Amino acid sequence: MMTVDFRSDTVTKPTPGMLEAMMTAEVGDDVFNEDPTIKKLEAKIAVMFGKEAAIYCPSGTMTNQIALRIHTQPQDEVICDKRSHIYLYEGGGIASNSHISARLVDGDRGRLSPEHILENINNPDDIHLPLTTLVSLENTMNKGGGAYYTLAQIKAVSDAARSNSLKMHLDGARIFNALVETGDRPEDVGELFDTVSACFSKGLGAPVGSALVGSHEHIKKAKRVRKVFGGGMRQAGFLAAACIYALDNHVERLKIDHQKAKALGGLIETIPYVTGLLPVDTNIVIFELDKKVLATDMVAKLKEAGILAVPFGKHEVRLVTHLDIKDDMIDYFGQAVGKLKSAF
Repeated sequence: MMTVDFRSDTVTKPTPGMLEAMMTAEVGDDVFNEDPTIKKLEAKIAVMFGKEAAIYCPSGTMTNQIALRIHTQPQDEVICDKRSHIYLYEGGGIASNSHISARLVDGDRGRLSPEHILENINNPDDIHLPLTTLVSLENTMNKGGGAYYTLAQIKAVSDAARSNSLKMHLDGARIFNALVETGDRPEDVGELFDTVSACFSKGLGAPVGSALVGSHEHIKKAKRVRKVFGGGMRQAGFLAAACIYALDNHVERLKIDHQKAKALGGLIETIPYVTGLLPVDTNIVIFELDKKVLATDMVAKLKEAGILAVPFGKHEVRLVTHLDIKDDMIDYFGQAVGKLKSAF
């Protein structure tokens, strides 16, 4: 029986070329600012997004939490979608790390509009209300099934925020998945945000790491916060080398993952007890089951067939494609679907 892991695009193993880059990396102590490969990665990703500087961190959660911290003061408020990773999946860090609140809005599959911003800015003169200081977007939107923004959509939100003196942060956990679909340049996206978090360990296939890009002043503050969060790494150039390799070799191939995700979506739609499927825009497939079928039961049935997935709600299941998913695995999933049609 074949085992196919659709749980996340974080489960990938380094490719042979990536391993070679890691093993031959020149390293030093990054806490002493002496790791040349870390410096190379930080310079590369900063230039890519048109920013002055960058900081390499162990995770996207850390880069997001650092951004929240450097852009706000206690008692401030961040506007974000109710499905946002910074709200749902970062352990309450908004409150714990930055002592701020979240104004949750219901966007279009997680995507915010200018109206969402303008309608949710608190009166700064009302002492009963937190100060609205930051807008955070997520691109692509995980809980929205990999939905992405166009550059025009981001610009409209950015203009609304900045016209009201609000700062802009991008949780770009899968930003490159969005960019290969829209054809936009990273620097054009970066121009619309004060900071951008870009992840290397999801679709790009690196084993560890995300970077936060911004101005010199932002990154100077970020280094202090990273230290407090315990994110200072030593000879992390071995990891940074994998990220550089991913940027050089794994961006354009994301289109292949998207094609495989669309194929999965087509197979899933043939299951009689599947009642809904979010549009498959990138590499995330989320489908809804009949109310008589629990997501946990569906995931268990898939596991019996060697297919790993995750529940994404009481009746929702998520599958994610990535560089370790081969064509025969999609075929195998199709065979499994045929057998599962009468499972419930």
